[in-house]
Amino acid sequence: MASIQVRRESGLLIIDFYYRGHRCREQTALPDTPANRRKLQKVLDRIESDIATGTFDYRRYFPSSRNAAKFDDPAPSDLAPIAAALVAQEMAPTPLFRDFAETWFLEKEVEWRNSYRILMRATLDDRLTPKFGDMEVGRITKADVLAYRAELGKVTARGKQTTLSAARINKIINPLRQILTEAADRFDFRTPFASIKQLRVKRTDVDPFSLEEVRRILDTVRADFRDYFAVRFFTGMRTGEIDGLKWKYVDFEHRLILVRETIVLGEETYTKTDSSQRDIQMSQVVLDALKRQQEGTRSISPFVFCNREGRPLDHKNVANRVWYPLLSHLGLKRRRPYQCRHTAATLWLAAGESPEWIARQLGHSTTEMLFRVYSRYVPNLTRRDGSAFERLIARTISENALPENESEVKHG
Repeated sequence: MASIQVRRESGLLIIDFYYRGHRCREQTALPDTPANRRKLQKVLDRIESDIATGTFDYRRYFPSSRNAAKFDDPAPSDLAPIAAALVAQEMAPTPLFRDFAETWFLEKEVEWRNSYRILMRATLDDRLTPKFGDMEVGRITKADVLAYRAELGKVTARGKQTTLSAARINKIINPLRQILTEAADRFDFRTPFASIKQLRVKRTDVDPFSLEEVRRILDTVRADFRDYFAVRFFTGMRTGEIDGLKWKYVDFEHRLILVRETIVLGEETYTKTDSSQRDIQMSQVVLDALKRQQEGTRSISPFVFCNREGRPLDHKNVANRVWYPLLSHLGLKRRRPYQCRHTAATLWLAAGESPEWIARQLGHSTTEMLFRVYSRYVPNLTRRDGSAFERLIARTISENALPENESEVKHG
């Protein structure tokens, strides 16, 4: 009985049928898609019909087949030219993956921030090109992509004992998806990603600090970083935003921090999104911290928080030399410094501030993320400004909670 099959190695369709007692298997140049199967089924139906009536001409259906020489009974068939076109056709040559990937990279990098460009360059050089570089983009199949994704699932993450996470695998596969989708559009072939979905990423809960834990941290941290972490805890600024904060964006008169720039991989650049451009209201704790800080760094650097040379802080250096040792010393759970931002959000929620006000402080364009990420921290929200937050921290943290040592230099 005739059938349509698919070759595992190539993902291309095969016609399988019997003629004169011989099993005949003819590979096509067609990927396994419903549309291509329908086309071949019409050809296969006619082949079976011609065989039944004794009019089948093997050579006319499969002119390039090695089997054609075995059978020499010519018979006309109006579908023979269609079969020959479907089976004998070869996809027009397409560029090698390494070449097209470079073209794609050069065309796209103008849209990217430098940090993302570096990430994409590393993904191409370290992951994708070594795997697919010598393959034509038009010959990379769905099976190839799924096999590579499965292979990544067995790779051990750098510096860890566990394998790559689903999120990390998605970040590697997504550029491959973009490259092959663009190639498919330009060279008119079906992208192998047509029915491949991203791996499901497990949702991780935020892990903010309690107000008591914040107090312990600020009471214990090195004096030259006390104001830095006070501002982080009570403004919700991202790491790049606070490290890139300049004195020209600190408005003491109106008690505002103007978030206009950020630092990523040591480069001063635009904020993460347009909505990240915002004005953060200073609570009294933040105002006091920044006034103390200006005594130590305003005369030596345009940056509010800087090292001894007046350069912006290196977030990895701060985390490894100050932050993590401090948490260990206090017996607190190891958490990334980014949890300071989540702490600000949850403290505002606990104080009963308006979701719209909190979203603006955090740089979110809507309250959707606020409720999605911090839903279990949301009480009855009735306030519309920062006054409730002021009262909450005033009861726990006063000016004396952030002791000032006049002899200490207020910079990193």
